[in-house]
Amino acid sequence: MKDAFGAPQSLLVLGGTSAIGLATARRLIARRTRTVLLAGRPSPALSAAAASLRPLGAQVRTVPFDALDTASHEERLGAVFAAGDVDLVLLAFGVLGDQARDESDPAAAVRVAQTNYTGAVSAGLVCAGALQAQGHGSLVVLSSVAAERARRADFIYGSSKAGLDVFAQGLGDALYGTGVHVMVVRPGPVRGGRAAEPFATTPEAVAGAIELGLRRRSETVWVPGALRVVGSALRHVPRPLFRRLPV
Repeated sequence: MKDAFGAPQSLLVLGGTSAIGLATARRLIARRTRTVLLAGRPSPALSAAAASLRPLGAQVRTVPFDALDTASHEERLGAVFAAGDVDLVLLAFGVLGDQARDESDPAAAVRVAQTNYTGAVSAGLVCAGALQAQGHGSLVVLSSVAAERARRADFIYGSSKAGLDVFAQGLGDALYGTGVHVMVVRPGPVRGGRAAEPFATTPEAVAGAIELGLRRRSETVWVPGALRVVGSALRHVPRPLFRRLPV
């Protein structure tokens, strides 16, 4: 359960090596979160991520989880909730892919779609059901500004995030009034990826926006906030003109 100040006491990060997931964990540990579960494929990187958080004062454990192995999600994630309530689930896994390669390699494109959408739908529904059964908690879903409109530069990735975004919005509506809060986060390009793009952000900035959004019980969060206006404007640009924009 949340403490007297509204801070989640337990956090499950799906995508335990995610830079945004780890930045959020660090920020919440500083705000009294005491249990952090990092879910991901067992690897030295996952172990190192857990080791980096332990000195901050939280109990940190790793959980074996593979977004593509949807048949295992109920068992693996169910075991997490069976061991105790989870106040906050952060769905932070995803792959960017390589647009040029993926256009000529359908199998690679399918992997992007299966990871970002199919795997997220499976894990999201399992966690949503568990949160509803315990009667409280938040599910934060990392979408992307790329979900707002198809761009030539990344339409395979963007389409997978668009599907996830709509799914998460609908899930939030389905869970409204149950005690479970669903929040969709749409960050701009995260530095370390496409750093030269406008409206780029950082994992730390996204983590701060997530924390603020949780306090406000927001349903949608844009990072940076100015993207809300930009995204709304771009949705209404005619396609012939949009094709010529440097976006």
